Amino acid sequence: MPSVAARYAELVAAGELRPDPEQAAAAQRLDQLQQELERPAPASGLIGRLFGKKQAPPPRGIYMWGDVGRGKSMLMDLFHDNLNVGPKRRAHFHEFMLDVHARLREERKKESGDPILPVAAGIAAETRVLCFDEMVVNNSADAMIMSRLFTALIVEHGMVIVTTSNRAPNQLYKDGLNREHFLPFIALVEQRLDVLTLNGPVDYRMERMRGLGTWHVPIGPESTEAVREAFFRLTDYPPEDSAHVPSAELDVGVGRTMHVPKSLKGVAVFSFKRLCAEARGAIDYLAIARHYHTVIVVAIPRLGAEVRNETMRFITLIDALYEHKVKLIATAAADPVNLYDSRGRGDDEGRFAFDRTVSRLMEMQSQDYLALGHGED
Repeated sequence: MPSVAARYAELVAAGELRPDPEQAAAAQRLDQLQQELERPAPASGLIGRLFGKKQAPPPRGIYMWGDVGRGKSMLMDLFHDNLNVGPKRRAHFHEFMLDVHARLREERKKESGDPILPVAAGIAAETRVLCFDEMVVNNSADAMIMSRLFTALIVEHGMVIVTTSNRAPNQLYKDGLNREHFLPFIALVEQRLDVLTLNGPVDYRMERMRGLGTWHVPIGPESTEAVREAFFRLTDYPPEDSAHVPSAELDVGVGRTMHVPKSLKGVAVFSFKRLCAEARGAIDYLAIARHYHTVIVVAIPRLGAEVRNETMRFITLIDALYEHKVKLIATAAADPVNLYDSRGRGDDEGRFAFDRTVSRLMEMQSQDYLALGHGED
């Protein structure tokens, strides 16, 4: 397989990326890590075994942070896809933590002591290199276990971690409840991982979306084509092959999953009917908002008193996406201001409740909102 640095240089030469010193430096560091991991382990030999020669420590991992759209995920994908060692795993950070909590629940049933250590051992047995996209900590349940979990993974099991984040390590879980219990995790990252900053001048995600828009009316072929193009620009998946975009089963907690019809590189595509016409609640929408940086919703109809349940679910969905700074791309029957149909029904209360959603939908189309990182406050 080619090296990370070689692949990065090819992308720059082809004009797919602009020259960026911070990206180039990160590519070189990832290339170095790739070489360290792919280098055959030296044979210990008889003398080494007789004298108890210690095994070489694992390579240092990497923590890349910076503003949204600076190429962090792209570089991590180059590393993961070109790394010729296994087992390796690439996961969105929230997806990984949902898996951890599911494993912890199973361990607690055994009533055999601290469940974190066997969970860490199980993960380490499955994975040598773990790549996280968009590390962000916004709940106390994750914060309380991360220090012990990652100490076990990195220090005790020698796992190599490569992660991206929109925040510097010392800004993670800022002002969070009982943050003092989280501080050892920050210290672990700073001691065991190389922290690289990517804050170059180009926001590639915004550049790719330039001129395309996020809210498309009316519902029809032209709007559908616009969101297909948006999905392609965000994921590099060819529009002509849209029938083969991967789907996913999203763990929403309480032993339940949600089917995501199209799920790739942090982008999800849903129909309004699947999201809001079916029986769903805040827990579903929060799971989506935590897992995806961009959500595409197609065929949003006119809302109002006649479809009260669907309208209330839509309000809850937008609240969840807004609070987690998720990008929303949609096809709809009307622009946000005219989306709620209250004509001739004296539905002032419903219209009033929807006004906040209209305000949020308008803000979510602004450049300031689109420039925010996923999960930022």
